[in-house]
Amino acid sequence: MTLHETPDTIAEAAAREAAGHGLVAHFGEGEPLLLDAGRELSPFQIAYETYGTLNAGKSNAVLVCHALTGDHHAASPSPVTGKPGWWSSIIGPGKPIDTDRYFVVCSNVIGGCMGSTGPASTNPATGEPYGIDLPVLTIRDMVRAQAMLIDRLGIDTLFAVVGGSMGGMQVLQWTVSYPERVFCALPIATGARHSSQNIAFHEVGRQAVMADPDWRGGRYLAQGTVPRKGLAVARMAAHVTYLSETALQRKFGRNLQDRDSLGFGFDAEFQIESYLRYQGMTFVDRFDANSYLYMTRAMDYFDIAADFGGRLADAFRGSRTRFCLVSFSSDWLFPTEENRAVVHALNAVAADVSFVEIETDRGHDAFLLDEPEFHAAIDGFLSSAARARGL
Repeated sequence: MTLHETPDTIAEAAAREAAGHGLVAHFGEGEPLLLDAGRELSPFQIAYETYGTLNAGKSNAVLVCHALTGDHHAASPSPVTGKPGWWSSIIGPGKPIDTDRYFVVCSNVIGGCMGSTGPASTNPATGEPYGIDLPVLTIRDMVRAQAMLIDRLGIDTLFAVVGGSMGGMQVLQWTVSYPERVFCALPIATGARHSSQNIAFHEVGRQAVMADPDWRGGRYLAQGTVPRKGLAVARMAAHVTYLSETALQRKFGRNLQDRDSLGFGFDAEFQIESYLRYQGMTFVDRFDANSYLYMTRAMDYFDIAADFGGRLADAFRGSRTRFCLVSFSSDWLFPTEENRAVVHALNAVAADVSFVEIETDRGHDAFLLDEPEFHAAIDGFLSSAARARGL
């Protein structure tokens, strides 16, 4: 069974994108993507969306990088869920990333499941989905692919690269891999490398997926199954890390779900249990399980200082990029001290850097929510950089 024959909602959406319902950049046999794993990916494609207009000097381009479970529909409705883009509050006319001023590009990362080449894509060597035969990918591989897309669009220098969480990792990688191509950078709620705690949470999720009998050794699409239960559990575990204890207590406490007394069983009796189960089950309708494995592994491998003998400051030495890092006070997935470590490294090499910690009890997910102070920080930094750029 090929990708287009599976009844899976995710695969159908990816097929629609690949068929032309969205922007897709195709890279042929003569344009391979060189991977950190020592292999080449060819041919491959990148699904993307753009907002706003590229100016005559091609100096107003902003690359928005999505997080683990995001996609390129940053400011447009998702073709799977129909919900507004995940950053519709940030991107648009008169918004912090102002599409009346900037030309915004957002691509689905390599390894994703919404039109870019990933484990659900057809392996040209077999005619079946790659599954886990796709080479393991890194954040740097994702950025290399993005750079090829930006080249295809005829853009030499990006005015800004912006993103949160895994998107923030991509932002940092851009400033290290292509420092001369990034005028300003906004890494949000991220870190210079993945912590052991975060790797541990990801491993729990991966094991949940792989323990599901319907995973079929990663070949579930070819065999007409989907590891729904395993992926749902992985999402439930991860979702807890995106929130804060204070927010959970305020929203759910120990309130019971649709009952007045304990049922003395294992159904979802507490509201928080029902909420997490809902998050898990809706997630499997829009995300590919193997993509979840690949993207969590890419985050685990991320360590921006690894190629510099562990000296983080050396990764940014000589950088002329303007930086603004943003953290959230209740984020325990990427706590403020991890963001500050990047700031200290930039200060150590006299880079142009500013930093803001947003006071909120909404946890890691705050960068996706309506946080006025956060929005103002983005607007202020980009507007100041735009004036310096002459935009």
